[in-house]
Amino acid sequence: MDYFELHVAGLTRQLPICKVNDEISFAAFVMFGDVELTERVAEELLKKCPEFDVIVTAEAKGIPLAYAMARMSGKTYIPARKAPKLYMHDPIAIEVKSISTAVKQTLWLDQGDIDKINGARILIADDVISTGGSLLALEDLVNKAGGNIVGKAFVLAEGDATKRDDIIYLGELPIIEND
Repeated sequence: MDYFELHVAGLTRQLPICKVNDEISFAAFVMFGDVELTERVAEELLKKCPEFDVIVTAEAKGIPLAYAMARMSGKTYIPARKAPKLYMHDPIAIEVKSISTAVKQTLWLDQGDIDKINGARILIADDVISTGGSLLALEDLVNKAGGNIVGKAFVLAEGDATKRDDIIYLGELPIIEND
């Protein structure tokens, strides 16, 4: 297996290269279980973020990052769920298609979360931005819930996302063209 050597927040990690299709591959960045990395990138991202009231992320890979950022900042975090849950009261939903998933998914917010978002300064945080599909869905969900997006923070930007001037990120990942 081939690997990409990532340097971010003073740490180095070896990321496996994963084939998306015959044309492209990407370096798989997964923070699950890497407490040192999660805490370091959360701390570095918070230094770059504007004032906010609530962090919103997508289930599931963004949750460790959002939790660490919330713990360090003393703020609340809300994960947009990938499926409706029995406890949800009057949920809202948005469809999303991202480069790292094979099928369209739906993100859900419960009425209690909507109440926390409505009128609040929202920081969207996630692990990686690539095509921007997941970010667009989160933006739509926050806007539908009445939140004011003040920042969009990612550990890594991939491909064309590195050219965006409306996001905060710590490092870059390549989109790899297959031979």
